[in-house]
Amino acid sequence: MARAVKVSVSILCADFTNLEKEILKCEEAGVDMFHIDVMDGHFVPNITIGPLMVEALRPITKLPIEVHLMIERPSMFIDPFLKAGADIISLHAECYAKEGYLSKEADGYTRKVEVIDVTKSVKDIKRIKDNGKNVVMVLNPGSPLCIEPLLNDLDGVLIMSVNPGFAKQKFMPVALPKIQQLRDIFDKDIAVDGGINQLTAPEAVKAGANILATASYFFGSDKPKETIQYLKSLGGIE
Repeated sequence: MARAVKVSVSILCADFTNLEKEILKCEEAGVDMFHIDVMDGHFVPNITIGPLMVEALRPITKLPIEVHLMIERPSMFIDPFLKAGADIISLHAECYAKEGYLSKEADGYTRKVEVIDVTKSVKDIKRIKDNGKNVVMVLNPGSPLCIEPLLNDLDGVLIMSVNPGFAKQKFMPVALPKIQQLRDIFDKDIAVDGGINQLTAPEAVKAGANILATASYFFGSDKPKETIQYLKSLGGIE
């Protein structure tokens, strides 16, 4: 089935000294939503921004704001981000690992989860839904598709195609079969995040993704509107 492709732009690569102008540039280019990468220096080896950034952005855009919580304890920050104006909260499945089923990669940060604690994750999902907002579950590259018990409760799934923590990384093809596997059983939004460009975007869409998250590819383009048009033109690719 042909699906329209939506584009989510991460402000991680925006010019923070001219953020309002950058938001306007995104809107004029035709992006569909804003992606806010929140990192705590524990779940990933980097520190970025918090609820105050969402609070600052909310009055200057009507587009949906998705908050991607790459943090050790997402439960602590769901309410502050909702209060700040987030429309979508994205939670990492690795934060809800069942005891004994979580491992870390060689960097000491990047998690892999094999089995999730359904009760724990559903509790946070319900908090978000009860506030009238959307919830997305995120899977790191090393994590298998272990969130089947949650799919009926989710508005979308985000497949990481890089290990989270930094922009400008190369796309990891291991994400593609996971997207395909998920699309076979999940009819809602599937987003892919990491290394999306003119070469990798068609592969992601062909696999079944319908939301493309981009940062450096968009903000590094001297023709931002054409860049968004190209990504959206991939909708319905066979």
